[in-house]
Amino acid sequence: MAHHLLGRSVRHLARGFSPCSVAAEEHVSLRLRRPSWPVATRRHFATSSASPPADGLPKMVTDIPGPKSKEMTAKLSSVMQPSSIPFFVNFKECSGNYVVDADGNRLLDLFCQIASLPLGYNHPALLKAASSSDAVFHLANRAALGKHPHLGYAEDIKDALMKVAPKGMDEVITMMCGSCSNENTLKNVFMWYRAKERGDATFTVEEEQSCMMNKAPGSPNLSILAFEGGFHGRTMGVLSLTCSKPIHKIDIPTFDWPIAPFPKLRYPLDKHVKENRDEERRCLDVVRSLIAEWRGKGNPVAGVFVEPIQSEGGDNHASPEFFQELRKITRESGAAFVVDEVQTGVAATGHMWAFESWNLDDPPEFVTFAKKMQIGGFFLKSECRPNAEMRIFNTWMGDGARMEITKAILNVVKEENLIEQAVVTGKALLTGLEKLQDTYPSLLHRARGMGTFCAIDCATEAVRKDLIAGLWKKGVHVQGSGDFALRFRPALILTPQHVDIAMAAFNEVLAGM
Repeated sequence: MAHHLLGRSVRHLARGFSPCSVAAEEHVSLRLRRPSWPVATRRHFATSSASPPADGLPKMVTDIPGPKSKEMTAKLSSVMQPSSIPFFVNFKECSGNYVVDADGNRLLDLFCQIASLPLGYNHPALLKAASSSDAVFHLANRAALGKHPHLGYAEDIKDALMKVAPKGMDEVITMMCGSCSNENTLKNVFMWYRAKERGDATFTVEEEQSCMMNKAPGSPNLSILAFEGGFHGRTMGVLSLTCSKPIHKIDIPTFDWPIAPFPKLRYPLDKHVKENRDEERRCLDVVRSLIAEWRGKGNPVAGVFVEPIQSEGGDNHASPEFFQELRKITRESGAAFVVDEVQTGVAATGHMWAFESWNLDDPPEFVTFAKKMQIGGFFLKSECRPNAEMRIFNTWMGDGARMEITKAILNVVKEENLIEQAVVTGKALLTGLEKLQDTYPSLLHRARGMGTFCAIDCATEAVRKDLIAGLWKKGVHVQGSGDFALRFRPALILTPQHVDIAMAAFNEVLAGM
């Protein structure tokens, strides 16, 4: 019975299906109770031809945070800084597109653990993978994959990760999170750049000795160019590339590396073609100027880091032509082109990798990933492979148990056509946001997105704060990015029916503001 239910659930989850009960092996048992429907949502479905999605509707029983979440926050506060936590999650009760908090509130989750849940909550295929004998053995015997990998590790890499590798990327190195993926890519960029300069020569004695004292030539004067509004992590190296919020960086020493402006596009795009083209040219001219300036300082730019969509920094987009020209600049200057797909990767934009929409004639040297892949790492061209052992290394070098989850995720994405679903649902979401900004122009503007990776700006930070609070009361979980944006990071199983629920809640909250 459990096996039959799992199979049926996997087939239907892309359409919002979520089982009333799931058993995976004998380890997991979930219960999904029929929610009581908010008045606005009941009214919406009563007056339209649409039917509620199979995984139900929101149910709110307390404010957020509720008393149980407040109690848990107070307890945690005695040993940890908890101020970033809005509520605690009862993961056993979560299902599909819905998150359930400690107080029993059930919210349509359009944030999904900071964009890291590709298939929503308690997906049958992932429960099955997590309870498999392979996953159990990996959990009980975590391998140092760079030294003593498990049997079948090469097959895991080839049959899972390399099957979704971007075109032209021949190799992959696994890591544990987005920050360490970018951090180690940063190191790999410098190794690649110096290997090009050094040619076939080996390290000199002077290089080996000077690097131990943090001096040149062993620790060379090189730089990385990044962009205003970008976010690439919080570890020491990539923090010099992160430029989204001061709180991430203040008090922490960083490298004196160049930061270029990222285009600030005007919307709707079809009504601001010339202004946006001029803005992108301005930013590219600054990139060229900074690369020349830093070379003149004796601190040449070895690589350029960029996100396809600046996610933490406010959901900032640029055109394919901008990125094509940026690629040309890196090639001409001899710098590596690094695309950070930590948040944009894995289908949400309507592409497996967002940068595929750029139609580059020469792929990047490096593409980083994490979040929806459930493991971190980076793809690279074979010419960028580190030239000695343990130059890119840590104890775990990924996670065998997580690899079992990753394999299951990628199978479902393919079998359920979730890339195509992101396109369809994303169109419904963006259309809904555009209607909202037309109805409430004093409160909302600049609706934008690719696939379900959407955002809309609020008129002020205060408007955003009130709107988020109001949506939470209606059972819709969203969060912000940048100064004024609301960002949408739903699971890939979101459907247009779920979008209807969200838009009904938006309309009711906005009408009262």
